[in-house]
Amino acid sequence: MVALIIFQAALIAGAPLGHFAWGGQDRVLPIRKRLGSATSIGLYLIFAVLILQRAGLAEVIPWPAVVSIASWVLAGYFLLGIVLNAASRSRPERWTMAPLCVVLAGLTGLVALS
Repeated sequence: MVALIIFQAALIAGAPLGHFAWGGQDRVLPIRKRLGSATSIGLYLIFAVLILQRAGLAEVIPWPAVVSIASWVLAGYFLLGIVLNAASRSRPERWTMAPLCVVLAGLTGLVALS
């Protein structure tokens, strides 16, 4: 998750890595997609809290049932990410983000099972 946050921050800062994200049409993201990257960072932070709590490493959300359900929803989100990234027109995005989503879906699923 930390690597994804750093990656999105680099995209926001104008790093020419856009071919790995958001459909791969722009090497340097336009403002609108940079806002999407900022939103992604916020989501990644929420995802990290959920997974850390489900794994028993943090205690932030006072409702264990919500954390349990949310961890399964998150695993499903990463499964959907596999399909969407594999269908990208951008070859770099297909070859990096789809496998990354496979790993994230698998690890999130393992944590959700705990």
